[in-house]
Amino acid sequence: MTLSLRSHGRLKVLAVLCLLLTLLTPAQAQAGPGGEDAPGWWDPVQRPAPDSRIGVTGEPFKGTDAQGRVRGFVDAHDHIMSNEAFGGRLICGKPFSELGVADALKDCPEHYPDGSLAVFDFITKGGDGRHDPDGWPTFKDWPAHDSLTHQQNYYAWIERAWRGGQRVLVNDLVTNGVICSVYFFKDRGCDEMTSIRLQARKTYEMQAYVDRMYGGPGKGWFRVVTDSAQARQVIEQGKMAVVLGVETSEPFGCKQILDVAQCDRGDIDRGLDELHALGVRSMFLCHKFDNALCGVRFDSGSLGTAINVGQFLSTGTFWKTEKCTGPQADNPIGAAPAAGAEKQLPPGVSVPSYATDARCNTRGLTDLGEYALRGMMRRGMMIEVDHMSVKATGRVLDVLESESYPGVLSSHSWMDADWTERVYRLGGFIAQYMHGAEGFTAEARRTAALRDKYGVGYGYGTDMNGVGGWPGPRGADTPNPVRYPFRSADGGSVVDRPVTGERTWDVNTDGAAHYGLVPDWLEDIRVTGGQDVIGDLFRGAESYLTTWGSSERHRPAASLAAGAATSASSSEWNPFTSYAPGRAVDGDLRTRWASHWSDQQWLRIDLGAPRTVGRVTLDWERAYGRAYRIEVSADGEDWRTVWSTTAGDGGLDTARFPAVPARFVRVTGLERGTGWGYSLREVGVYGG
Repeated sequence: MTLSLRSHGRLKVLAVLCLLLTLLTPAQAQAGPGGEDAPGWWDPVQRPAPDSRIGVTGEPFKGTDAQGRVRGFVDAHDHIMSNEAFGGRLICGKPFSELGVADALKDCPEHYPDGSLAVFDFITKGGDGRHDPDGWPTFKDWPAHDSLTHQQNYYAWIERAWRGGQRVLVNDLVTNGVICSVYFFKDRGCDEMTSIRLQARKTYEMQAYVDRMYGGPGKGWFRVVTDSAQARQVIEQGKMAVVLGVETSEPFGCKQILDVAQCDRGDIDRGLDELHALGVRSMFLCHKFDNALCGVRFDSGSLGTAINVGQFLSTGTFWKTEKCTGPQADNPIGAAPAAGAEKQLPPGVSVPSYATDARCNTRGLTDLGEYALRGMMRRGMMIEVDHMSVKATGRVLDVLESESYPGVLSSHSWMDADWTERVYRLGGFIAQYMHGAEGFTAEARRTAALRDKYGVGYGYGTDMNGVGGWPGPRGADTPNPVRYPFRSADGGSVVDRPVTGERTWDVNTDGAAHYGLVPDWLEDIRVTGGQDVIGDLFRGAESYLTTWGSSERHRPAASLAAGAATSASSSEWNPFTSYAPGRAVDGDLRTRWASHWSDQQWLRIDLGAPRTVGRVTLDWERAYGRAYRIEVSADGEDWRTVWSTTAGDGGLDTARFPAVPARFVRVTGLERGTGWGYSLREVGVYGG
């Protein structure tokens, strides 16, 4: 199967023979003695020898700007430890080794002597998979921008990115149990949470490895952080803040089989508690496969077919589509064959065909998914919406808006672009996949006006070792090449070509072959696109930490309507349950008020005393109001409208209006959105 490289984060998971592959590992940065004039605080006391050379001179910038803001670039999506994922033999090489660079940067055993058994190399790159397996010291064939199976995140290459101005790196712990189970080569089990624990531990071990070079605990530049204040301190010291995230298909064992969830709320609570204790502060609720928490945003072409096969092997069901109800759409699935994957299907089972006008996943955010989302909010964690179906993303944004919760991330261009302003309005953070410089610049400029409007910076998601492909070379004869050496974005360091062993890389002829070429790629953006995009990116660290800090400080407001006295124009009768008006303010989303099946129905809430009211949330059941208004009154007799809509679409609505004093709040339905009545699971009333 031939992959389309550079088609951003989505490529992560690939069709491993019987299916796809799932993501990431980190990229590589460069380190080494290479030409430093005199030892400074940024120089290690003792670096392993031999090792990679850094190729950057000058003191890394420290402190904050004149407004007290941190500075620096943000990689919001990387996978440093994915060599430990998928059974341990899908991504070859390690980000560090106590035995040195020769041990860290060597190929998988089955790739020797000539790559004949490099099955995944063949699947992801085409050809026959053959390559020179030797890494150190020659690096003839890898790492490379189109080699998706080899380590790109060697610690010294990450160090080079830090020296070039990057100050935040999100290390997404990643794996996929199905890929692990179907891949031929593995040296460990396939339990996803076991792999996540191991990758977290290895990240802390890498921190200790770097610390020892600098003289002891806490002295190295690679700092794992668990809160935004700690991250700010690290960056102010001139070091790199490393944040742990999770991107896996079935977190906490929350898979589904034949649409039956294999986890419960207890599993979710235990899983979130464990991840938080490990230091994880951001997470994807679903990735590539529909699970018990949410539906996914599809992949296209033969890759999509392979992933759909993987979905069936994992869950017993294929993706299901429907016509979209709004401007957003999931990716088209397409009908391209993936013969290797399809052979894994049971006899008589085939991948279904899909209508071209049905672009949306039928599956959105489940009740368990919403429980997990709210659990993340209670823990101050940030929610990744990339890979969620538009139906799931819409509900997530509705919930976050209802709570004024800012902790939402889109880290690698896998979210429908139409959600961009909603994310910024909430206070969230967006990063673009590491495309070629010209394409990256074009997309950055397309959204620049929104960043200006909301006063935010920008990020990139390298997705290194995420099996997505990275920017290729523009060529030695390009009229506007990166010219070495060049100045870092802050102007304080000089960056020359990176050298590891006998190999010298040049972004003009090698593209983004490993993480150490991130500074070179950023210079390519400056050369081809101008300083304005670099300026937005250099403000990324401050914006990311603002989103994180606001999430940590968020405290949910108590609804003034909780348990309040209520009345309604009518209530639907049912011999088995009650749909009384009080059910809409009992704090239980499993109960609801339902009216008779006609228009002009209302629900009235008595707050018990005059209160200041400025926000009302309405969580509709399937029977929703298309046209309705929010009214307030001091005495329950004289009413005035403070908010209204004629375009209600159900789900969770948040009505905001200038704060007013009121004792009574009334929701008046004018036009139903269905043939049923009006049905509200919960109504919240809040101050301004």
